Amino acid sequence: MVASGNYVLINAHVVPATAAPFDGSVVVTEGRITELGPDVETPAGHEVIDAERGWVLPGLVDAHVHLGVHEQGEGWAGADFNESTDPVTAAVRAIDAINPVEIGFDDALAHGVTTVNVNPGSANVIGGLTVAIKTHGAVIDDMVLRSPSGLKAALGENPKRVYGDQKKTPNTRLGTAFAARKAFAEAQHWAAKSPEDRPADLVSAALVKVLNREIPWRQHCHRADDIMTALRIADEFGYDLVLDHGTEAHLIAERIAARGIPVLYGPMMVSRSKVEVRARSPRAPGILAKAGVKVSIITDHPVVPIDFLINQASLAVKEGMDPAEAIKAVTINPAEVLGVADRVGSIEPGKDADLTLWEGDPLDTRHRALRTWIEGREVYSYDSATGAGSVRPRW
Repeated sequence: MVASGNYVLINAHVVPATAAPFDGSVVVTEGRITELGPDVETPAGHEVIDAERGWVLPGLVDAHVHLGVHEQGEGWAGADFNESTDPVTAAVRAIDAINPVEIGFDDALAHGVTTVNVNPGSANVIGGLTVAIKTHGAVIDDMVLRSPSGLKAALGENPKRVYGDQKKTPNTRLGTAFAARKAFAEAQHWAAKSPEDRPADLVSAALVKVLNREIPWRQHCHRADDIMTALRIADEFGYDLVLDHGTEAHLIAERIAARGIPVLYGPMMVSRSKVEVRARSPRAPGILAKAGVKVSIITDHPVVPIDFLINQASLAVKEGMDPAEAIKAVTINPAEVLGVADRVGSIEPGKDADLTLWEGDPLDTRHRALRTWIEGREVYSYDSATGAGSVRPRW
């Protein structure tokens, strides 16, 4: 593994995500991308790494996961994603429950995923604050890109099932929408008071961040009618809305595009396990993109393991999505939605050197990630001689 932060990737097919691909080089200096192009000279003091005609892409970005808060194989001990004791838990923070050494982070690095957005679950009407992080590190605070990066909320089946079983509100879609409106109205009332007259209210303080458009409202919703409820409430309270999942979003793509609302589509490789996901379709990302929606592809890890983020993009291409749009859907689009595109999501001078070297086109499932770098440091490498991958130690 390369320890230095100064090197040049040469003889590469470079896919910047925000510009046309080219054959050439990428220069990395002190963990940042400093130059790229077909005719780049190697600066003094830089190591030369021959990509051997492999494809170099920005590190992949998954804008909706439960990495580290829903640990695989840990049962209840690792299930820290749903504080399902109150339908409104806007003040809880995903960052407080992430185990950064959960095995899913290694899987992410081995498949080129360098940035993720960790969400609370969807049991509650308002689930809590999300956080955008890098996928390598031992202390979560050192991995943060943006905190908070959004406020997670849910419409549809999950809240009404969880609280209906507890004989509490909400146990209908009516009650779910009411609970969200009530929380926003209370937050507005709290914010209207002078600071010295406001009682301590962490829930309202979190909701005011949304109302002030400091962070987006991350709305879990699947069915088209639930999506329309999400649009309606957003229009009423005037915040920045992001549609998470959006299983039936392609059925009303023009309405969503007209409002400029991004959709984080997925998970795609799952069964039709409940009514609201029966219309899930790998054609949807392509339909949304053609309608002018900024679409990202998500795994909802561990619902679909983080390993398969790029494979979902491949599936979308198989079903009609433009390949360049599919690459954007797992790089620059989710980076922009998360508000971290100044640092990640594309290969551009000044951005973090979060890069992955692939054997070939990553949309071809025969090609694997060979090497992954985060901020210029190599964090994963694959040894073709032994057929084994290695993640850089976190401690």
